[in-house]
Amino acid sequence: MTKKNSKIQSDQKTDKIDEKMEEVVEETISELDLVKQERDDLKDKALRAMADLENERKRSTREKEDTTKYAISGFARDLLTVLDNMSLALQSVKEEDCKENDLLNTIYQGVSMTQSELLKAFEKNNIKRIDPMGEKFDHNFHQAMMEVEDDSKEPGTVVQVMQAGYVINDRLLRPALVGVSKKK
Repeated sequence: MTKKNSKIQSDQKTDKIDEKMEEVVEETISELDLVKQERDDLKDKALRAMADLENERKRSTREKEDTTKYAISGFARDLLTVLDNMSLALQSVKEEDCKENDLLNTIYQGVSMTQSELLKAFEKNNIKRIDPMGEKFDHNFHQAMMEVEDDSKEPGTVVQVMQAGYVINDRLLRPALVGVSKKK
């Protein structure tokens, strides 16, 4: 019987060891699952942080490009009035008056050269004139000041330009002030 008892006791010890090992294995598996979940969470956070960083880099680059392109918009808008005044001054002088008066001719030539240089500076900085005569009215670039009855033109066609508009790199600086045709 002692052998039998000893075998039973041995089997019981083995069972207890097996139970302990199962508990340790289950605990280890549970801890491993937690570690895997934590790893996955950290990996997800890292990927999101990298994506956020990349998006921020792109946004920053785009803002820098826009700032470079459009930084002079306010200054250019102010110079448009100067250009308009130069044009009005040149239009108000008659050719025969310049021939008769050397001083007036000199002033005319000076204003004309200054206007020419200003237009070159505008061109260099991608500031372009909008002169929509005969084009279809576009509310993005034109401001209708009046309607003109004209059956010879399709309704909505620009038939008069009171003030030219300007864009800088395809962004509107000032709309063209226009008269638009309508049916009688």
